[in-house]
Amino acid sequence: MAFQELLDQVGGLGKFQILQMVLIVPFLVMTACQMFLENFTTVIPGHRCWVHTLDNDTVSDNDSGILSPDTLLRIFIPLDSDLRPEKCHRFIHPQWQLLHLNGSVTNMTEPDKETCLDGWVYDQSSFPSTIVTEWDLVCNYQSQKSVVQSLFMAGMLVGGLIGGHLSDRFGRKLILRWCLLQLTVVGTSAAFVSNFHIYCLLRFLSGCSSIIILANDGMLITEWIRPPSRVMVITVISCALSVGHILLGGLAFVFREWRTLQLVVSVPFLVFFFSSRWLVESARWLIINNKPEEGLEALRKVAYTNGMQNAGDALTMEGLRSSMQDELEAAQTKVTIWDLFHTPILRKRTCILLFVRARALGLETVASRCGATLAPLLMMLMEYLSILPWIIYGVSPIIAGLAVLILPETRNLPLLDTLHDVKNNKEFSRKVNEINSFVKVTKF
Repeated sequence: MAFQELLDQVGGLGKFQILQMVLIVPFLVMTACQMFLENFTTVIPGHRCWVHTLDNDTVSDNDSGILSPDTLLRIFIPLDSDLRPEKCHRFIHPQWQLLHLNGSVTNMTEPDKETCLDGWVYDQSSFPSTIVTEWDLVCNYQSQKSVVQSLFMAGMLVGGLIGGHLSDRFGRKLILRWCLLQLTVVGTSAAFVSNFHIYCLLRFLSGCSSIIILANDGMLITEWIRPPSRVMVITVISCALSVGHILLGGLAFVFREWRTLQLVVSVPFLVFFFSSRWLVESARWLIINNKPEEGLEALRKVAYTNGMQNAGDALTMEGLRSSMQDELEAAQTKVTIWDLFHTPILRKRTCILLFVRARALGLETVASRCGATLAPLLMMLMEYLSILPWIIYGVSPIIAGLAVLILPETRNLPLLDTLHDVKNNKEFSRKVNEINSFVKVTKF
């Protein structure tokens, strides 16, 4: 608990923390735009087969006589069950006899049809272009549209796996800045590519960067905030993501061409990359990772920014080492993500330790991304029972909600940072047991 005492001395929620949040919140807003970009760039507009007589610019109006476009469309494009032009087929030969039918003819043979061999014509009234119209991801190729969305989610999954490890090893700020630059490059490049497979690769890399940005933004805020105020900070982070969703809808309304929209939500990350230089690395991470001088300098900077110059001047290397002695000794023990499961008490508690905090958040991200990847596949179950996917979607949150009752309450309890704290803090265990017993007695 020593670092919390140091944080209280320099200010656990002051001007410095507010400025840090002001810098980080725009990152969160625009990252949310990147995450849901496919909701607009992969829109499937109305479409039909390309027909030479109707859509060839070299064909003059006189070639079709006095027939209107709608009439000609009836000749070349079959109707579906809703009496609308089919999206994926056309007649092999013009069906002129259809012009003379006043009603249905039951004994008429079905005209021969073929797929859209010459491409498609798209409705551009809502979106002048999307990646669907760019690469004709319709009909037999419509499954490739889902590939783009799945690859972005897969990128987030991979980013969650490797990003947490890199952040715990090299620091939150360094990895964050790298991902901001990477997202700038790959996001901007995606707006200019002409090859579908390269576009998919760039979106995969965008997913890797996006999830690491979200995780490191959160850690750079919460690791500078005293525990009683962290609920408020998490709420601000959630609101920032919601603002990003709203902003994306507005941007898509203004910039309806997919390349322009892709560019608009990617270029700001270059500005974020330069502004991120003013972020301050977690002092606790610096101290634990054998950088006490930098950690001490960061603490003094926070004290001065929060108007606590006396506290900043009083901070010395000897005092810092004395206060952090237990944590520094605990840091000498190699800790991995698997220790969260090998230690019995941790298997029952939601305690994320400092030394594996980013990796633990990465593991949480992997679980959520697996769910996001599986969700579209569940819709395939509609072939067996139309309501089955919706039953699964409804029952799963109920089961998850009931599972939360097993977790211990953490309100008004100290935030533990090391395995040593968890194993030996009997007061913590006693309070948890008391609360759990109270819940069991008063539940019914």
